[in-house]
Amino acid sequence: MNKYRTHNCGELKIKDKNKRISLSGWINKKRDHGNLLFLDLRDHYGITQCVIENTHNKFKELEKLPLETVIKIDGEVIQRTKDTLNKELDTGEIEVSIISYETLGTTKELPMPVFSDQEYSEEIRLKYRFLDLRRKKIHQNIILRSKVISFIRSEMEKLGFLEFQTPILTSSSPEGARDFLVPSRLNPGKFYALPQAPQQFKQLIMVSGFDRYFQIAPCFRDEDARADRSPGEFYQLDLEMSFVEQEDVFEVVEKLMKNVFKKFSHKKILNEKFPKITYSDAMIKYGTDKPDLRNPIIINEFTEIFKREDVKFEIFKKLVSKGNIVRGIIAKNTKDKPRSFFDGIDKWAKDEGASGLAYFTIVEEDEIKGKGPVGKFFTPDSIKEIMKISKAEVGDSIFLACGKKNEVENILSLAREKIANELKLIDQDTFAFCWIVDYPMFEEDDKTKKIVFSHNPFSMPQGNIKKLDLSKPLEIKAYQYDIVCNGIELSSGAIRNHIPELMYKLFSIAGYDKKLVDEKFSGMINALSYGAPPHGGIAPGIDRIIMLLAGEKNIREVTMFPMNQNAQDLMMNAPSEVKDEQLKELNLLIKKNK
Repeated sequence: MNKYRTHNCGELKIKDKNKRISLSGWINKKRDHGNLLFLDLRDHYGITQCVIENTHNKFKELEKLPLETVIKIDGEVIQRTKDTLNKELDTGEIEVSIISYETLGTTKELPMPVFSDQEYSEEIRLKYRFLDLRRKKIHQNIILRSKVISFIRSEMEKLGFLEFQTPILTSSSPEGARDFLVPSRLNPGKFYALPQAPQQFKQLIMVSGFDRYFQIAPCFRDEDARADRSPGEFYQLDLEMSFVEQEDVFEVVEKLMKNVFKKFSHKKILNEKFPKITYSDAMIKYGTDKPDLRNPIIINEFTEIFKREDVKFEIFKKLVSKGNIVRGIIAKNTKDKPRSFFDGIDKWAKDEGASGLAYFTIVEEDEIKGKGPVGKFFTPDSIKEIMKISKAEVGDSIFLACGKKNEVENILSLAREKIANELKLIDQDTFAFCWIVDYPMFEEDDKTKKIVFSHNPFSMPQGNIKKLDLSKPLEIKAYQYDIVCNGIELSSGAIRNHIPELMYKLFSIAGYDKKLVDEKFSGMINALSYGAPPHGGIAPGIDRIIMLLAGEKNIREVTMFPMNQNAQDLMMNAPSEVKDEQLKELNLLIKKNK
């Protein structure tokens, strides 16, 4: 190949026996047997076991070299004996007898081992990310990421999409998350914004007459970190299509997702045709618009039960009389669970900030009744009504939550997940996709009580546009949709509003007058005024797709150089202070808090 290697560390086989070869890589592991030194040499492609006898004049030198030293080895391929074969290695049938070696790169003392996947603190791992990336598990995750992105590009081209790149320096948007701002040297006092997404640009591409666009797009949002969200930047498969309806977008994305997940995972897909669940149904049945459909537990509405005369659970009845709701979930066949199981769920709910979960188990002795702390408050008839509503059976347990709608939805969504995990109901070898559809166009802000956009402000409302009743904005549904897999939102999308007059009307409901819309969305509103096609799209998150395929729970495990939870790059010391000269060039002055 070249002066450093004739082969890589993952390709030598029994067919190469007796060959004189050269390998280069890192010392992954050493085993000193006294008369023999075994050395595992690692590169990007794999590991090859090398061996040197203690009679060799280089034995003591190699014996002293620390792990992760970069060396070149010249040697001869020899066959391993039957009792020393290593079936876990591609090169496990052979080893290399070392003839000579050369040190190519020395190493300081390691802050963390590379040959093991032992857990280390996030601070160490991110500060020495270049070492962390040498470790097998995360190295394979990054390789997977590359292969998935390459496959997606190929599939998008097959589906008739063209890849275009949109600007990184753009204008700030009043909607969505907090922008990252970039000061302009040539335009003092003005700022660019890094794009939260190429939303406006991809719509402008459609207005420009292109039919199908995609991009593996970098996006920037100044948000707090979560396990499934990076605090600074992330990548998404951004796509847009002209002359389409909602179903056309679904067809393309479903085909792509099925191909990607079947190509890179052996797990089965629960539903080949992804179910469509309305937003309102999702909130009632699952308490969230990100339901994990691997979980069979469904939330049930029980408010009316607590208006019955024969139900004596006065605490809940009083709350219901004041406008609160009661919903609950059924834990199947739990009659033999110990009291500690139920008390543990109740305590967990309180730890989550709820007032707890009332519960009882349905039993049948002389008659149907409730066994447990609140079972005595329900008559046989009222329990039968609960069973009818929820399809509960004798031996099942009921967990009940009462309160404001959003509070009940939140705790039961979490309880649904908690109880399913406790009862081991979730099939870990399955991907369960679904679409959440029919989002409300507007919602009422909890704090200000003002009407605001609930999703994407550029979405097309449903119904007859010419007869749209704008006097009841909270009843307007939009052609907005999310795709969810295993409880993780992969993307939001929408059919776009391409009619300027309608856009002005909808923005006015959210408090934007015509002047402000023209100012904040000048490029968009101007372009739509020159003949815009109906269009729509979506943007699945690349990082979250890789997370699911790699079986990881944290997005940093599939990102090459992530920031920590405080949006800091510990390896490159970013963000960092800048010199006064740089600030002066940008017409900026830092005002320090006292």
